[in-house]
Amino acid sequence: MNIEQHPCFNDKVRHTFGRVHLPVAPRCNVQCNFCNRQYDCINESRPGVTSGLLSPDQALLYLDAVMKKEGNISVVGIAGPGDPFANSKETMEILTKVRQAYSQMLLCVATNGLGIGPHIDELADLKVSHVTITINAVNPQISEKIYAWIRYNKRVINPQKGAHILLEHQLDAITRLKEIGVAVKVNSIILPGINDHHIPEVAQKMGAMGVDILNVVPHYPNEGSAFSNIPEPSRDLVESIRNAAAEFLPQMSHCTRCRADAVGLLGEELSSDLVKVLKTYEGIDMSPVSITTDRPYVAVTSREGILINQHLGEASQLLIYGQRDNDICLLEARKTPQPSTGNQRWDTLAEILGDCAAVMISSVGANPRRILEGKGIAVMEIEGLIDEVVRALFRGDNMKSMIKRPMKSCDGQCSGGGIGCG
Repeated sequence: MNIEQHPCFNDKVRHTFGRVHLPVAPRCNVQCNFCNRQYDCINESRPGVTSGLLSPDQALLYLDAVMKKEGNISVVGIAGPGDPFANSKETMEILTKVRQAYSQMLLCVATNGLGIGPHIDELADLKVSHVTITINAVNPQISEKIYAWIRYNKRVINPQKGAHILLEHQLDAITRLKEIGVAVKVNSIILPGINDHHIPEVAQKMGAMGVDILNVVPHYPNEGSAFSNIPEPSRDLVESIRNAAAEFLPQMSHCTRCRADAVGLLGEELSSDLVKVLKTYEGIDMSPVSITTDRPYVAVTSREGILINQHLGEASQLLIYGQRDNDICLLEARKTPQPSTGNQRWDTLAEILGDCAAVMISSVGANPRRILEGKGIAVMEIEGLIDEVVRALFRGDNMKSMIKRPMKSCDGQCSGGGIGCG
């Protein structure tokens, strides 16, 4: 993948190549006075907004679905809704998974720069090609007006001291990133009355450091933030600042203030279909199932005893698998409670499965899932050959490739396991 195919860094390709942001980073290590991280607002496009939060495993499943739906994705980015390196474990894990699954994909992170330093060598190993750092001032006396606090080394620091620490780490990160050939974009938020006069100085400093492009972003008043009373700068003011900054380095003028879960071409509205997909994968439980002495078995629904392909509500029996003579095999079949007894049916089933760590089914309703999980039984909507799936679980393998994907029914009229109508 050519590094020129990043639509944020290259205006010429923004109508051709798209990006996807994976929202795996909810925590932040800096409180900006202009920021209010509203997590679920589909009608608002700005940093800090997302319609869901994903674990790295969930995010990879979601990315697979996005790639099947969107044919022009050239970049996978981590842009919040907090800061990637206030969530460094999750960030580095998903970047590693994406690099393994999509070897030619461009990888990108957007950060305030405070916590990126310890991870730069690893980012280089993963061939992360683009990094955006938000720098709103290169004068700590101005910067301290922009932040409420900074969390550094597990301590919350006041803005007077924190502004110096933040700037030091930002400048060091840029120096190191440019040394290893990473394309660096700097975002600067225009805050009228705070830093609007200062941004050309930011541009001069960034140009001297070899930054590739500057994105001067108009402040967007966010209700609930400390700067909600500061107006959005006029178009003339934005234009004059960009013209002054352009003397020192190229300008990005096509920014769309992307959400933390943005998908597609810059400026495209977030697809409601993809929001549903994101929420579907957000709801998938990726935590491992533990086989214990108290719960040494797993239960399976099947129509013919070979595939996991039956809705729990339709099953008249459950197949019970466990270890015997150092092998994993079918031990017995247990009858399920009779239908039409309401939630009592699922309470009784939970008792029947009291020695099972998990039940694997094609699909399941909300009530049985809630009741069974409340009794400590993992409910796994999964697909595949029973023998393969059960052995994988007992080995402790990663089950993500077997997790059942959401299916569409015929206008909501069908029920059951999705094996066809009629």
